[in-house]
Amino acid sequence: MRPDYWDTAARELARRDRVLRRLIARFPEIALTRRYDAFTTLARAITGQQISTKAAETVWGRVVAATGCKAHRLRPDAVLALEVSRLRECGLSVRKGEYVRDLASRFADGRIRPRRWHAMDDEAVIIELVAVKGIGRWTAEMFLMFSLLRPDVFPVDDIGLQRAAEKLYNQGERMPLPDLRALGEQWRPWRSVATWYLWRSLEPEPIQY
Repeated sequence: MRPDYWDTAARELARRDRVLRRLIARFPEIALTRRYDAFTTLARAITGQQISTKAAETVWGRVVAATGCKAHRLRPDAVLALEVSRLRECGLSVRKGEYVRDLASRFADGRIRPRRWHAMDDEAVIIELVAVKGIGRWTAEMFLMFSLLRPDVFPVDDIGLQRAAEKLYNQGERMPLPDLRALGEQWRPWRSVATWYLWRSLEPEPIQY
């Protein structure tokens, strides 16, 4: 699903910023896309923390098989039906198993209600998500960008964004975070889009979350 704001954002960013103009011209056909529902996306994010992409896919496949769900639609109740020990057998650490179950319980009992998010600003959604064990600000920001398709998220702690900004705007030298934030100010209200194109300068093929 291509965000309806994407083409407008790309045109405005290309007009303001010649670096982005070149990147946008290089990648005219691809954009942010949403793959999964909220619970599945967040559970996958917890599963994949601090392990390789290949290992994460293997563990995820085992979790899905254990729940009896489809890979693209994990259900909270199916996760809660599994003990942490069973999740451990799938390859999750004890802590990650606890995190995934905590996430599932919050979806199941209504402490997390995705239908409310459309009326909440970015920071309010982030606050709600980081209350979940195992979800930090970076994961919440990735979720806002890739699942909620919010247009103005700027994940300054993301290493890829930092490296791209240093390479493209600072002659490869380290860019202090205040300078990176200042750079991002000129891209409002399309900082998610600008970030996505900066990532493409490092990894032409988009990573799916």
